[in-house]
Amino acid sequence: MKNAIVGILVLFILGVAGWVASKGGPYNGGEHGKVIADMGSNTTAKTAKVAEKDDRQKEDDKLNALRDKAGNAGAFEVSQAYKSKCASCHGVNGSGFQNGKPMMGPKLFGQNADEIFKKLVDFKAGRKENVVMKGLLMHLEESDLRKFADEIGEFPARAAAAK
Repeated sequence: MKNAIVGILVLFILGVAGWVASKGGPYNGGEHGKVIADMGSNTTAKTAKVAEKDDRQKEDDKLNALRDKAGNAGAFEVSQAYKSKCASCHGVNGSGFQNGKPMMGPKLFGQNADEIFKKLVDFKAGRKENVVMKGLLMHLEESDLRKFADEIGEFPARAAAAK
């Protein structure tokens, strides 16, 4: 019975596809095909738009670089390990924000090292469920987790020293 229903649906879909193709759908010619052909004939406008887009993209890249620099200018030094594993979700300084926008991870700033260490161990062991955290911590030893916890616990002192 299932095979009969599937066969009928396949024949119906093929029939509709054939009917649409015979009517000259939007990209197979017809009235819509002429509009698309007209758009392609105006190559000077197309080239100008591409050049404008390239210039705009360059400006956007420069602006984003300045925003990153401004967002990190007041930030304190963090380890490369923190930057590579934690900063993309929790922010460069653990605030949970970057460039004024909330990030995926929660705020770490202000939590003490023991509290963070316990959470990291729980994530690694699977007692707290978070696929991203478990994946990041899977191959780390407890000594590595302690280093992360100690570093994050020092954030308020580092921020005060940076000012």
